[in-house]
Amino acid sequence: MSSLKQILKDFEIYLQNYNTSLMQSFHPHFENAFWEMVKNGGKRFRPSLMFSVILAKNKTCIKDSFIIALALESLHTYSLIHDDLPAMDNAALRRNHKTMHLKYDETTAILAGDALNTYAFYLIANSSFSPKIKIKLIKSLGFGGMKMLLGQACDCYFENIKLNKEKLDFIHLNKTAKLIASSLEMGAIIAKLPKKERKQIYEFGILLGIFFQIRDDLLDTMESSKVGKTTNNDINKNSYVNLLGKKKALYAKNKIKEKILKELYNIDKGIARNLKDLLKDYLQKGF
Repeated sequence: MSSLKQILKDFEIYLQNYNTSLMQSFHPHFENAFWEMVKNGGKRFRPSLMFSVILAKNKTCIKDSFIIALALESLHTYSLIHDDLPAMDNAALRRNHKTMHLKYDETTAILAGDALNTYAFYLIANSSFSPKIKIKLIKSLGFGGMKMLLGQACDCYFENIKLNKEKLDFIHLNKTAKLIASSLEMGAIIAKLPKKERKQIYEFGILLGIFFQIRDDLLDTMESSKVGKTTNNDINKNSYVNLLGKKKALYAKNKIKEKILKELYNIDKGIARNLKDLLKDYLQKGF
């Protein structure tokens, strides 16, 4: 049986070799810009979540699901390219590489991100799954993507304006948690889990998403060279560190970690086993 680790290795090979000729033209570098950050690495965390469910419940679909994982990664990468733009975080480093607007130009970065967003749904439409499954996958990814943008809109608009905890939670529930939850839900859709189990997996993803947002806020206080992306970007934003202070933010993260570990006992044992394996480093480290 393939392990999650081996599946991720196989997926990385698939991703690196994927044919992006759809974007060929006489433009001097747009095809490279379109695919470059996708190939630049990253944790592949959202595809990993999806694979964790499929491996446990319907492993024969793993190879067919690579294109869906690529769709997830494409949409996620689009969001990173746009996050780094001068109008948002104005970041210089992402995945240990120069950000797209600095390597090329702002117009190329915007359009490459736009193309990846659209490409995600093109990939799902061209997968081998039934129309019924495709529609569910598109709905799940579309919902997670739209909510991410809602969260980002609120995050950017209220920069330099201190919000309360309820509004901060709203921002990050949407900006981060719902796409992470969709990643797990998409695995449950491919595995054809009952509606009740899909909902349970989704809710676990929401919890996980909030954990990772607080963790990310804490990572923003570290040096860029240790994180692989530009840090100290949240000085004027509504982050958990800025609202609660570093000590209380770390406490809040650890309380959610306790809930995550508890919830792992309530979900399917096979899925829980894969998720424990995937999450063990994140849950054991101080950050």
